Amino acid sequence: MKSNIHPTYYENAVVTCACGNNWEIGSTSESLRTEICSKCHPFWTGEQRIVDTEGRVERMMRRYNLGGSTDKT
Repeated sequence: MKSNIHPTYYENAVVTCACGNNWEIGSTSESLRTEICSKCHPFWTGEQRIVDTEGRVERMMRRYNLGGSTDKT
């Protein structure tokens, strides 16, 4: 069996979220970065955030004749 093939395990690796939340886990990386966590994810917070890119929400509302249309014609 080969020796020294396993990566270094860090018991106190720090995970940093984009919202600023930090916590420690066990990992083979010393530090990890994530964009979303349980403190800022809409499923866990109960908040609904829609990130609208290029008017996609309005286009869908117009296409399916949903109530929140901002169509000015």
